[in-house]
Amino acid sequence: MLVAAAVCPAPPLLVPEVAAGAAAELDDARTACSDALAVLAAARPDLLVVVGAAAEGGGYDQGTPGGFAGFGVDLTVTLGPDPGGPPSGEATGTVLPPSLAVAGWLLGQARWAAAPVAGVAVAEDLPAGGCGLLGADLGRSADRVAMLVMGDGSACRTLKAPGYLDERAAAFDAAAGRALGAADTGALAALDPVLAAELLAAGRAPWQVLAGAAEGAGLDGRLLYEDAPYGVGYFVAAWS
Repeated sequence: MLVAAAVCPAPPLLVPEVAAGAAAELDDARTACSDALAVLAAARPDLLVVVGAAAEGGGYDQGTPGGFAGFGVDLTVTLGPDPGGPPSGEATGTVLPPSLAVAGWLLGQARWAAAPVAGVAVAEDLPAGGCGLLGADLGRSADRVAMLVMGDGSACRTLKAPGYLDERAAAFDAAAGRALGAADTGALAALDPVLAAELLAAGRAPWQVLAGAAEGAGLDGRLLYEDAPYGVGYFVAAWS
């Protein structure tokens, strides 16, 4: 059963070494992420499931490496501390996609040791119903499950945004922010996958996985951070 969740943005710029001279611009987001991870640890989970979007879905063992060489930085992270021992045999990936690599960095900063970690990449184009079913399965993967959900809102908030300015982006992000802050699983499940894709909102699928996991869990939500630096909607929320 899902007992807690943290929602964090997934841009590699969250990692100071990647952001370089612009690192201070996301200090508040990093602090909020740290606070959200503390909520997960306080929930005393048996398992932490880390969910992020990727081109293809897949599973990743604790200790799987990832890095930021593609962004010009020689920095390697792992998905939680390396547990040692042989692979689980259930993982399908051996190198973390960027969203899970950012999660690995966050877990390293938090010195996560509260529970074993499993990583799940959800395909960016997975339909809402499939996301909900995946989330429901993940929510049943241990007696006390915590979830770290990595995902961004629209990337079309300004003229200089990665997707240029789209007048629909602010309303999409406002709806997503309300749902994340209220732990409103119905509103998250209702986000339009087609609109999300047009707005380059990579968080849509992971958020809908969270909605499936949290259905019926009775969690309360708090929105710890909301902003759109670089024209991209970033949110941090804690559910418990």
